[in-house]
Amino acid sequence: MNIGYGNEMEYKQEILKLNKQIEGFLNIFNSMPEPYIRVDEELWITYVNDAACALLETSKDQLVSMKITDDVIPLNIQEEFGTPKNPGESERQMIQLHTGALKQIEFIPIGAPSEGQQFYRLRDVTLDLSSSRETRMSRQMFLDIFDTAIESIVLFDGSGIIMEVNHAFIHIMGIPKKEIVGKNMRDLISPDYKGYWDESIQRAFAESNFKGEVEIMIGVEPHHFTFSISSTVGNELYMSVLRRITESNLIEKKLETSERIFAELFDQSMDAIIFWNDDGIIFRVNQSACKIFESNREELIGSYIWKYVYSNKHHFGQMMETFDRDTQVRGELIYKMPNNQIKLLELTAKKHEGDGYNVTIFRNVSERWLIEKELRDREKKFRKIFEGTLDGLILWNHEGFTDINEAGQKILEISKRKLLSLSVKEFIEKIPGNAPALNAHIENVYKHEVYSSIIPITFEDGRVKHIEFLTRKNLYSNLNLSIFRDVSKNLEMQEQIRKSDTLNVVGELAAGIAHEIRNPMTALKGFIQLLEDGVKGDFSTYFHVITSEIKRIETIITEFLVLAKPQALKVFKQDVHTILRETLELLAAQALLENIQFETDFEEEEFKVLCEANQLKQVFINIIKNALEVMPDGGSVRIKTTRFSEKYVCISITDQGMGISTEKLKKLGEPFYTTKDRGTGLGLMVSYKIIEEHNGYIEVESEVDIGTSFHIYLPFK
Repeated sequence: MNIGYGNEMEYKQEILKLNKQIEGFLNIFNSMPEPYIRVDEELWITYVNDAACALLETSKDQLVSMKITDDVIPLNIQEEFGTPKNPGESERQMIQLHTGALKQIEFIPIGAPSEGQQFYRLRDVTLDLSSSRETRMSRQMFLDIFDTAIESIVLFDGSGIIMEVNHAFIHIMGIPKKEIVGKNMRDLISPDYKGYWDESIQRAFAESNFKGEVEIMIGVEPHHFTFSISSTVGNELYMSVLRRITESNLIEKKLETSERIFAELFDQSMDAIIFWNDDGIIFRVNQSACKIFESNREELIGSYIWKYVYSNKHHFGQMMETFDRDTQVRGELIYKMPNNQIKLLELTAKKHEGDGYNVTIFRNVSERWLIEKELRDREKKFRKIFEGTLDGLILWNHEGFTDINEAGQKILEISKRKLLSLSVKEFIEKIPGNAPALNAHIENVYKHEVYSSIIPITFEDGRVKHIEFLTRKNLYSNLNLSIFRDVSKNLEMQEQIRKSDTLNVVGELAAGIAHEIRNPMTALKGFIQLLEDGVKGDFSTYFHVITSEIKRIETIITEFLVLAKPQALKVFKQDVHTILRETLELLAAQALLENIQFETDFEEEEFKVLCEANQLKQVFINIIKNALEVMPDGGSVRIKTTRFSEKYVCISITDQGMGISTEKLKKLGEPFYTTKDRGTGLGLMVSYKIIEEHNGYIEVESEVDIGTSFHIYLPFK
């Protein structure tokens, strides 16, 4: 059908007119004070006015998109709702709104249905309900809530017999309702919780309500539930509302517990704990932090974490660089507190980038710092004493050596590095000859805790040092301390003192003997000569023996006199070589008879010393004559002179005799000690005394079956 332009315009105008009329009717309908709704044949709501929305407490958009039997207006008995049985007949229904409120609504049809649509006027008749109706509806509502509740609900009597359960409890148990109702509640409780459940019932009866946790057997597995028990249901029943604790519930509970434990640990921790953001601003502190930083929470929160750093900014900068790079750092910093107190704090900082916070744990180590400083000072003092003492010091235990001072290295002639690389056993056995005495010393140390002894230590070149050891067991830290010194010179000095004392005694004795014997000897000598001339017969042999022995006695008396009193020395600068040559000329005849040759080795042309020539000649005669007498089979005697340390001339007289043992060598120079059959021992004693008066000294070297060397040292000045 074709509609012309004019007709089309009229058609549109007509439509606009109708729309305006509809809009007007709707405005009138919407503004009516009484609530109206319109439904179709299938009970879909097609229109509501504002008063109906207010009555049903639901928006217009929600109402026009659902049936009148939907959950928006849940009727108690939905199957009874429908169009009126007789036209014009109204119907009342109890409905529960989304808000939970209950209303009694009367549905009054308006006119006859038109094109499948029916209008209803609604009227709230809740206040008109009778008390019986209210009771019935209340009970019905309780049953609805009971059955639709999410939590499991169980009703049981005083003996524990289950009277009613809701769908939630049936669903959890997984068995039909008829298998639950009639059972005793205790039959469902885990054996471990039966006693607790009985106690809960008693407390619920006494307190009207009780809450707790219990295990319920579902099949053969126990499951954890929280529960509450009320004893006021119908004044004769108990109602228990149970909620199963799922894994998420357990996690939440653990999180709550963890948070509570964290809070307790955080506040009660002895270490200071500070939380701060990426800008360095503190936002949470514990009580220990307030105590360490001498501040309250209000002063710390909001301040900067590095506010109290006191010194060594460079070290602090390095720590911050490490923190930014590694997201964690550990170290120590010195802090100045608001009360000007200086503290050393040990800290551990950790960055939590994702969570937007950082945490630092502080510990006050000022006391340890002071103790360590004091220990370092003591260590320095000990080190100064240890290194500065003139005696050798060694710290050692059964595992090895820990330390040795510089004096000890010089005495033992070993470096610290070398000694520390050796075990005690290796050091002792390095030269086997030292082992017995050193092992005996160590055994006595462990036996007596403190022990001292003088041990002759032999070195690799054969030299021997007499070392006095004083060792204390377990001085500290399971270390033993040995203090030692070289007493070789002391022993020599003691030996010289002993010899000097002997000389003094011998001198005093010699003076007396010489005085008492010399005069009688003179008389004896004279009368013997007279007797020799006057006696007839050949007694020459006897007189010769008597005369020679008297001369021998005179010689001894003369030597006694040398020892008895100091000799007045008249010293002059004289050449040692000249004195030696004159001595050798005197002894040349005896040497020739003994088939002995003299060998001389003079390093320089002359060695002039201040001396008394005759006394030196006597020394040389005594020593060379001894050399001749110990070589019965002939040989050679070597006389050598050398310059020694620019201060002395050394005259060495060496023979090829049988030599002297070490034990006998120590006694040389003692009065009346001799290795010869008819010797007095006074010759060497006089020689030692003469050289001593010339400010010199004598050393003797000897090897058995090889020979003996006397080294005489005389000073140039």
